[in-house]
Amino acid sequence: MTAPVERIALAPDLTISRVVTGLWQIADMERDGRVLDLDVTAAAMAPYADAGFTTFDMADHYGSAELIAGRFRAAHPEFPVQLFTKWVPKPGPVSLRDVREAVERAVDRLRGRPIDLMQFHAWTFADAHWLDALGHLAALRSEGLIRHLGVTNFDAAHLRIAVASGIPVITNQVSFSLIDQRAAHGLSAVCLQYGVKLLAYGTVAGGLLTERWQARPEPPTDDSRTWSVMKYSRFMQAAGGWNALQRVLNVTATIATKHGVSMANVACRHILDMPAVGGVIIGARLGERAHIADNARIATLRFDDDDRRVLADVLATLTPIPNDCGDEYRKPPYLTASGDLSHHVAAFPAPYAVHRVSDTRSYCLSGTSWEPLAGYSRAVRTGNTIRVSGTTATHGATRIGADDAAAQTHFVIDKLEGAIISLGGRLEDVVRTRVFVNDIAQWEPIARAHGERFGHILPANTMVQATLIGEGYLVEIEADAELQS
Repeated sequence: MTAPVERIALAPDLTISRVVTGLWQIADMERDGRVLDLDVTAAAMAPYADAGFTTFDMADHYGSAELIAGRFRAAHPEFPVQLFTKWVPKPGPVSLRDVREAVERAVDRLRGRPIDLMQFHAWTFADAHWLDALGHLAALRSEGLIRHLGVTNFDAAHLRIAVASGIPVITNQVSFSLIDQRAAHGLSAVCLQYGVKLLAYGTVAGGLLTERWQARPEPPTDDSRTWSVMKYSRFMQAAGGWNALQRVLNVTATIATKHGVSMANVACRHILDMPAVGGVIIGARLGERAHIADNARIATLRFDDDDRRVLADVLATLTPIPNDCGDEYRKPPYLTASGDLSHHVAAFPAPYAVHRVSDTRSYCLSGTSWEPLAGYSRAVRTGNTIRVSGTTATHGATRIGADDAAAQTHFVIDKLEGAIISLGGRLEDVVRTRVFVNDIAQWEPIARAHGERFGHILPANTMVQATLIGEGYLVEIEADAELQS
């Protein structure tokens, strides 16, 4: 007899199945102009809900996924489903009107309000408009258009900034699997500190972590593969290549045989057992094939100490996936299906407007109230040198990060990066930073945050205690950058 589907409360009024059915493959099924029958595809959701897998995840860019889920909800009111979606705006300024239009479009497509969980993705954190978008989403939540707010592909630093600043985020959806263990470290610690749950996708790596690929040749690198296989093949290569994957598959197969379950079950159970994880998202190709009975066996699987030990041993042989969670969409190497951002975003506008004084001098403003009051620029470029003024965790007239020193520091560094990018440089061009700490007892979280962001750059640095202007500011940083000619 199959055990009941595991469920978890993400909030007092939102309980979900811990195995979430992902609808991202709708976009792949509609690739090259193919058209799905929306009613037939919607009907294919019923067996999942009937089996207890009542939670479905989609996005505004997953082809017709929202329309399909809306039709299913309308046709089957007997199923108490939870429909999660995402809003992925292009980079740049965003207004409350923009956000309202996006949310109301999702409400119309899903045929019901409020949206159970609206998840937000930001393409860059050097442009603080991502905070504006989250603030607007929080306002729409207060109006009743959204029940709960989540984010997707946020790293530890920026999840910390959001929740420390009072944004009511309850989930963060990130890649998390046997071959991608990034979320197990700093991000999980932030989640546990602030009560945020992780929703893990890529848990079976587009099918690579299943029987289909054990002791088999590597799949060809051509467009005949699904987007999921194309994407997670890049993760596999980053983790050490095909031989490394085979080591993981062999251990996974041994555990699966021992417990009488599938390798996919083992891969999912490992992630579900992680402390901060609320659920795993397993993709479905609706109307083509279903893995409902197999997914139900995940609830019966429990690892013993030997299982955990052999898994830990084999995972220790992998090369860690580079950077932090979500960075596969923000910096090289881009671990996307196409290997770049060509299918996602066309361009990144400068975070701050640039004012040219002469052929050799320009400056930018970040829009804080301090700049016109004291008569200074956020940053000035003369020739190939950029000097960034002392910068606090201020966005407009708002202090960011509350009393979390690490959150304030990360936001300050985002502003430094935004100013440098606007004037034609990169954070990697920084050659000196000066850090002013209001309370020397806070030096360590500030220093650690500086280390996380500058550890690969290693600029000259000074940290001193100083009384900062402005209520509640814990840190101020200035920076000098030298652009390579």
